[in-house]
Amino acid sequence: MAFLPICKEDMKRRGWDELDFVFVCGDAYVDHPSFGHAIISRIIEDFGFRIGIIPQPDWKDSKSITILGRPRIAFLVSAGNLDSMVAHYTSFKKPRSQDYYSPGMKMGLRPNRATIVYCNLIRKEYGDIPIIIGGIEASLRRFAHYDYWSDKVRASILIDSSADLLIYGMGEKPLFEILSRLKKGEDIKSIKDVKGTCYVTKDLSHLEGKDYIIIDSYEKVKEDKEAYAEAFAIQYREQNPFTGRIIVQPHKNLYLVQNPPAKPLTTEELDYVYSLPYERNYHPIYEKDGGIKALEEVKFSIVSHRGCFGGCNFCALHFHQGRIIQKRSEKSILEEVKKLTQLPDFKGYIHDVGGPTANFRNPACSLQLERGACKDRGCLFPTPCKNLVVDHREYFELLEKIRKIKGVKKVFIRSGIRYDYFLLDKDYKKYLEELCRYYVSGQLKIAPEHICNNVLKYMGKPPREVYEKFVEEYFKTNKKLGKKQFIIPYLMSGHPGCTLNDAIELALYLKKNGFIPEQVQDFYPTPGTVSTTMYYTGLNPFTLEKVYVPKTLKEKMMQRALLHFNNPENYDLVYEALKLANREDLIGYGKNCLIAPKKQDGGKRSVSKDNRRQKDGTENKRGGKK
Repeated sequence: MAFLPICKEDMKRRGWDELDFVFVCGDAYVDHPSFGHAIISRIIEDFGFRIGIIPQPDWKDSKSITILGRPRIAFLVSAGNLDSMVAHYTSFKKPRSQDYYSPGMKMGLRPNRATIVYCNLIRKEYGDIPIIIGGIEASLRRFAHYDYWSDKVRASILIDSSADLLIYGMGEKPLFEILSRLKKGEDIKSIKDVKGTCYVTKDLSHLEGKDYIIIDSYEKVKEDKEAYAEAFAIQYREQNPFTGRIIVQPHKNLYLVQNPPAKPLTTEELDYVYSLPYERNYHPIYEKDGGIKALEEVKFSIVSHRGCFGGCNFCALHFHQGRIIQKRSEKSILEEVKKLTQLPDFKGYIHDVGGPTANFRNPACSLQLERGACKDRGCLFPTPCKNLVVDHREYFELLEKIRKIKGVKKVFIRSGIRYDYFLLDKDYKKYLEELCRYYVSGQLKIAPEHICNNVLKYMGKPPREVYEKFVEEYFKTNKKLGKKQFIIPYLMSGHPGCTLNDAIELALYLKKNGFIPEQVQDFYPTPGTVSTTMYYTGLNPFTLEKVYVPKTLKEKMMQRALLHFNNPENYDLVYEALKLANREDLIGYGKNCLIAPKKQDGGKRSVSKDNRRQKDGTENKRGGKK
């Protein structure tokens, strides 16, 4: 199966003089099921419609949007696999130097706020033609939302883009219904009642008799932080495909209407999505630029499921993929592995088998398939729910079958495991041994994020003691197997609730345990998360209690520097942080000190010898450098 048309010449080769849909995307064209535009376009094609793709049009020239002509039904618009602002800027708002979703990692091939810009180009050239927006940028900005980059509350992206319909979440389920109704002759502009979609209307008379709730308006939430927090809490609780109500948010003289979330995909539907005839590669036009970097990590990885019931507050999965696990069948997964073994550049290694969390293979409990996830109760946090079903048998049996397929040398788990869930399994020692024996490539990635329980509660993460138990069991198991394997802990600085003293406590923990973290993420206030709401409002949206927020650039930089206190480049920031926190006891040459004194304090302006980074690359027992 060939790539879909990207120019008129491609259309002619197919004998097409007109397309039904044109998909405008902020990413380069990669026909692989890890890329949203590939999935959506292949589904549309399979439904019998003609579709072409305009990847990364020249956003400075509206004519670039016309290269495939006017579509018969509608334009589809997505910023790509990432929010365009996240793709362009770091958490410190500094421009990035590389774009993994562009040819040769070149920056500047998509605009800031790509969804809005592309829609404006389409309106300029084609006037009132129907436009449907989707993807993570549109999905997480469907309500009035705090925008970190402009440091203000923006209106729904549907208002700013002037699009007709927004498909939120992963999109397949609403798309199935929309395409089916189009095939029956229904006008695209009349389709407003599909679950998993949003639209804008001038009045609410058509909702009479329906179950809907009106939240505070855009005008109110942009001026009143408590109102913003309360509106977010309602949005969060109503993201339930079984019990969620229609949500209405006024925007001046218009209304943003979110229909309830779409039902989870069935196993058969998810199998169908991954069975479509993807080329599993980037378009040949990018060969001269060295290809698309984002494909490298996922090309030989397997998505076994979607959704996550982990409930991390800094994660937007609740608003996008949802909390209910949707899994592919074993047959579908094994067939995809066999396809991968036939690719000419396959070297025998399956890089990952999982989803947002590798070891969530089934819904958290049977009740979720009848009434969805609980509104006011997490599955794992603050404590594991009594109804939580914990079982790793199916997942590890699947991994075993994959590694026995001819041509597969090794199977790795790189998407990370939820260690608190792992330890809840009564047979966790058995599965931990299998994990260490077969599926770890020298180091296992897990995400404690922090070690201060005061911070972890705001993150929605398990307490420090759970992490320490897993680490202990992991190294004990590797010792038993005669393996020298390590842990790579993901850590986060600057999260709401994290004080300077908390950051210092984390630095001391790292020093005591010999960690030099490789994976450090500064908290990034992206739309659609509980943590972003806390960051903007200074409130817990569910209780309205006040939350400390490290907002100044200086404090955020100090918290980040403390995680790499042994780096000489961070000396001044660490010194200032310790002085500010009245922790001069940690400046000196003692075994607990983080840095040496400055010269004017009677010392040398450097880290102590004990803290210096070794250059021999050896690892200590906890996975950091010696």
